[in-house]
Amino acid sequence: MISLTVKEIAQALGALNETSKWNDVEITAVGFDTRKMEPGSLFVPLIGENDGHRFVQNAITNGAKAALWSAPLTDAPADFPVIQVEDTLLALQELAKYYLKKVDPKVVAITGSNGKTTTKDMTEAVMSSRYRVHKTQGNFNNHIGLPITILSMPSNTEVVILEMGMSNKGEIEVLSRIAEPDVAIITMIGESHIEFLGSRANIATTKMEIIAGVKENGVLIYPGEEILLQERVKDLTGIQLKTFGADSTNDLHPLQVNSQMRETTFTVNADPTIEIKIPVLGTYNVNNALAALTAGEVLGIPISKSYSALAQFQLTKNRTEWDRGINGSMILNDSYNANPTAMKLVIENFSQLENNGKKIVVLGDMLELGEMSKELHLSIKDSLDPDCIDEVYLYGTEMEAVAEALWNESRFNKDAVHSFVGDKAPLIEEIKNKLNKEDYILIKSSFGTDLLSVVEALKAD
Repeated sequence: MISLTVKEIAQALGALNETSKWNDVEITAVGFDTRKMEPGSLFVPLIGENDGHRFVQNAITNGAKAALWSAPLTDAPADFPVIQVEDTLLALQELAKYYLKKVDPKVVAITGSNGKTTTKDMTEAVMSSRYRVHKTQGNFNNHIGLPITILSMPSNTEVVILEMGMSNKGEIEVLSRIAEPDVAIITMIGESHIEFLGSRANIATTKMEIIAGVKENGVLIYPGEEILLQERVKDLTGIQLKTFGADSTNDLHPLQVNSQMRETTFTVNADPTIEIKIPVLGTYNVNNALAALTAGEVLGIPISKSYSALAQFQLTKNRTEWDRGINGSMILNDSYNANPTAMKLVIENFSQLENNGKKIVVLGDMLELGEMSKELHLSIKDSLDPDCIDEVYLYGTEMEAVAEALWNESRFNKDAVHSFVGDKAPLIEEIKNKLNKEDYILIKSSFGTDLLSVVEALKAD
């Protein structure tokens, strides 16, 4: 919990009005949503589709003790401390920078097309083996959420882990300059947001914005086999580089990997005698763990001290988690996010699992792929192996083309590939009629496709 006085906030932001009457009012939280206002909060009225200034009375009712203010002072509530600024969003970001410098933790920033949240959760586990840690909660990873994350940081925080999301160029640079990371991590370059950025090369350039605010002699940790990043780091100065990945040319790489239903074990070149365990499926998650372990080493935590924490790390909900399904089946729920690279990886790992029942995949449309959407969706079909997958259910208008391609190729029996659009009820009903004891079912899509509703319908009571 923060503790800042109105006087301190006014000075930090260069208040445009006189606030000395309220100097000693203590602020213990910061928020912009009056429905979630905590007692003792500084209310930040943001201006978007609605003008947050209109809701100041709701904020006061719900416990706000002061507010930032960019509207005319004549519109401010009487006998209530407001701190006038030119732009409330920029003031929120400046206040976050001020508080970050005051607490002075080490800052770890994480971005990437996939694996950001899992890597964040793993990095928290690693860092918590030595430090007091605070991290991004939920999807608070944009120009509003990141400052709120910083301002919710306890004053005794030693390491803060900040996830950085984006949908367009320039956004990660803003976040990096707010956070000024000591350590920056890029998890991978995929196709997320290619609709707005046009190519993987542009996505790589945008992800590299994370170095904009990195402190001098800070560290960039990235997948060393990604050619697009190799090209972009070769002329960097003033930043240390650390790589991870499957190839032995990387600074940290796995020697042996064994992936099972609920856990993956592996050893690494840095200390081959240690068997590292992560409680999630997938060789692709080994890369996320390698990034987290590397960040730990940069901040003085050797793998011999941090590896055991990874075995207990808590994965954010709806990211590659197993749920018990109806009729004794098991559901691998990965319905929060999807891009072609990530979808192929999870399909390939799911295909390798051993079970006594059928293996079924349910794939939904991937969003924000723009003009390349059809081509990128079609690329998924080559990951679907009829020797490993018994039935394929495809949902959405983009996945219709995948179904057509699979039918035309005749690799699967025609009645093993199913296509649905619109109402999900027929999809759910057909799967319910097929699921039996010991069947495994993978459900993967972009969150906006809402296959989470299918997951919920298929869960055991």
